[in-house]
Amino acid sequence: MTAQTCPRQHRNNTMDSLALEPSLYTVKAVFILDNDGNRLLSKYYDPELYPSMKEQRSFEKNVFNKTHKADNEIAFLEGMTIVYKSSIDLFFYVVGSAQENELMLMAVLNCLFESLSHILRKNVERRCLLDNMDGVFLVVDEIIDGGVILESDPQQVLEKVNYRADDNPLTEQSVAQVLQSAKEQIKWSILK
Repeated sequence: MTAQTCPRQHRNNTMDSLALEPSLYTVKAVFILDNDGNRLLSKYYDPELYPSMKEQRSFEKNVFNKTHKADNEIAFLEGMTIVYKSSIDLFFYVVGSAQENELMLMAVLNCLFESLSHILRKNVERRCLLDNMDGVFLVVDEIIDGGVILESDPQQVLEKVNYRADDNPLTEQSVAQVLQSAKEQIKWSILK
């Protein structure tokens, strides 16, 4: 029987080809865990993947348990391709579908790590990461938007975030700007 005479066979072939069609939506999730497996940052780009916080944390715990002692860079778990990297007391993860190109996911992971390393002044550890979370979120958002990879060059990401190592951290700039603005408002209210 041919595909033309057997509609069931034709439908299965069509569904298989749709499942393997290329897509811009490469990244399913990005998360950073500490050395105890606790979440420091996570972004899930596929709402159907793990819709609840409980399912996300369970997935992250499962991934951490499988990878924190391993000496690899790639894992296949729960039908997902996971690339990861560790630094001092942090674990960085980028998750894609089982059919996703590991090199693309690794490029995203390396860009994330190198960009954060620059922002954190080569001090990629839990405390520094938590102190600079606003910059961390900016970096993640410049690399990935809705699961689509926007950038994989750390220099371009840093330029877009407009962050230089010799500048004050973003949090200090924000506080300094608020204090300066408050001083000016008080001065003008007194002079009136």
